Amino acid sequence: MLYGSYEPHKDVPLGIKATVTAIYEPPQEGSRDFLRLLPDEKADLVDRIARDLGLVRVGWIFTDLIPENLQKGTVKHIRNINSHFLSAEECIMAGYFQNKHPNPCKLSPDGYFGSKFVTVCFTGDENQHAHMEGYQVSNQCMALVRDNCLLPTLDAPELAYVRESSNEQYVPDVFYKVKDSYGNEVIQVARPLPIEYLLVDVPVSTPNDPQFTFFADVSKTPFPIENRLLDGQVQDFPHLVSYLRQFNSDQFLEAMSDFHLLIYLATMDLLPLMDDLAPLLEAIRNKDRELASKWSRSDRWATVEHLLDCEGEECLPSINCGIFVLNVGSFHVK
Repeated sequence: MLYGSYEPHKDVPLGIKATVTAIYEPPQEGSRDFLRLLPDEKADLVDRIARDLGLVRVGWIFTDLIPENLQKGTVKHIRNINSHFLSAEECIMAGYFQNKHPNPCKLSPDGYFGSKFVTVCFTGDENQHAHMEGYQVSNQCMALVRDNCLLPTLDAPELAYVRESSNEQYVPDVFYKVKDSYGNEVIQVARPLPIEYLLVDVPVSTPNDPQFTFFADVSKTPFPIENRLLDGQVQDFPHLVSYLRQFNSDQFLEAMSDFHLLIYLATMDLLPLMDDLAPLLEAIRNKDRELASKWSRSDRWATVEHLLDCEGEECLPSINCGIFVLNVGSFHVK
């Protein structure tokens, strides 16, 4: 999930730009051919943390990168005009997310119209380099998904299929226009329906001069990312100790400015801190070092420090902020 903020786009009349600040990885199952999102008990809590940081959900991102040449660092070019840009399953998921995050509109009878929620695919381009492609699905697609009228086809990812009416559900016929071999426009029933009729292209790019909301330092190993059941990437106390030992006593604000760390602190089984994080989140949002230092001297964080002390072999308490310098091994995460 992509978290960020919206602002007017200076180069596009009436345009709105979404700036992505953080990525949250929900529980999921995936393979080369599919992605399934699992129930996420932390979703509301993550949204609450993001909201206190001034962030909202702006989209979702997935990747289908398949190596072509490991020596050259190239990837396969899968998505193009001759195959598909998004599969039917991906369009249906995009429609689901857009319905879940509607766009407020005071002129609409029900208070909402469309959605600003975007779909970003990290894939290979025609030069076999990794790049990002952005899309939305149309309001018509959102309606078809909302009413459970749209299905994927079995063996053609570029085609969807509009359900036929049954005793349980009435589905009106959906039509689209296409030119035949003689150049004449003909109307066809959307069984099947080419996905390109549902897609809206959304420009996506990375900034030349990025402005970081959270602390970024390539010399520091970031805190492990949530929901990754991989060796060395589990969020636990030993990794918390290893992460914090990289910072000195004057860098408490920098140490806490990690979205994945904040999620872990809020959801720790032993001592969840969600109800105590508001002042810290405000300090991170405003980059207020004094407020962060004050929070580090709270009784709640002192309890965490004591637990961290039990994890390390040698612990040296800091003078100002209470961060420990611990003699434990470091871990590398992606």
